[in-house]
Formats: sequence, C-alpha cells, structure tokens
Amino acid sequence: MSEPQSDTPAPAEEKSLDKLLAEAQARIDEQKDAWMRAMAEAENARKRARADVEAAHKFAVERMAESLLPVMDSLEASLAAAEGAPQALRDGVEITLKQLKTAFQKASLAEIAPAAGQRFDPNMHQAMAAVESAAEPNTIVALMLKGYRLHDRVLRPALVTVAKALENKGGNPNSDSNVNTN
Repeated sequence: MSEPQSDTPAPAEEKSLDKLLAEAQARIDEQKDAWMRAMAEAENARKRARADVEAAHKFAVERMAESLLPVMDSLEASLAAAEGAPQALRDGVEITLKQLKTAFQKASLAEIAPAAGQRFDPNMHQAMAAVESAAEPNTIVALMLKGYRLHDRVLRPALVTVAKALENKGGNPNSDSNVNTN
C-alpha cells in the first residue's frame, strides 16, 4: 500500500512562503515609510508656503512705507518752519508733494485724472452727477476727485460729473408749456 497524501506542505515550501510573506511585508513597510515621509514633506511645504504668504502680507507695503518716510520728514519740517514764514510752509509742502509723487511712481501708483470732454469709462470713473450740457452725452464735464490705480487695478475711481443730453432743447427750462402730459 502506498502512504496517504497529507494536506500539509513540505517544509521547503513552507519556508519559501514565509520568506515571500516577509519580503512582501518588508516592501509594504518601506512603501508606508516612503508615503509617511512624502506626507510629512508636503505638510512642511504647506506650512512654509503659508508662512511666506503671511510674511508677504505683513510686509507688502514695506517699499511704499520706505518711500513715504521722507514725505513724513518733510511734512514735519514744513510745519516746524511755518512758525513765521508762510512762504517757507508753501515751499515745504511743494517739496513734500514732489516726494509723494515720486513715492507713488516707485510703487506703480498712477493718477486717474480724466480731462473734460473725455469719454466716461465706468471701469476708471465714478459718475457723481449727470448734468445737462451742450457736450456729447456720456463725456466728462468736470473732475471732482482724482482716482488712483496700482498697476492695472483701480484703487479708487476718479469721481466725475458726466454730461447728459439736453432734455428741453430750445424751450424755456422754467416753463411747463412743453411738458408732455400723456
């Protein structure tokens, strides 16, 4: 008779399966370690980027502030010199204005100052009033307050008065005789 076949693997097969399992577990551990390191590095990069953005926000106006320091000095000197000399005050204020304009130029801060007759642009101008005028409708009649832009972004639109068409051409503006009552 022959010996019965057993369901247990031979010891050589058992070792090779244990060895394969150990190798697979080692690879899993290596991959898990690499993944954990990558996650930690990504988190560190996020933290560094967040800190850089916070610092950029905090010190964004540093160049502008440095440009304005001489303006502050000039204003203080003008006030100190104004005690008995109105011309000295005027001269000091003019110098200060020049310094401020220079600081604005360095910071790419430009005026928006449309001339009378220029076409109204709602992206750059804010109409504060519309007045009847012989000028073409939707053109600027008067500048009330200059606007400013930083590079291409409008910080404050120019406040303007805009022309509108004459409603009562040739008629008496104080008379109701040509009012349409329909």
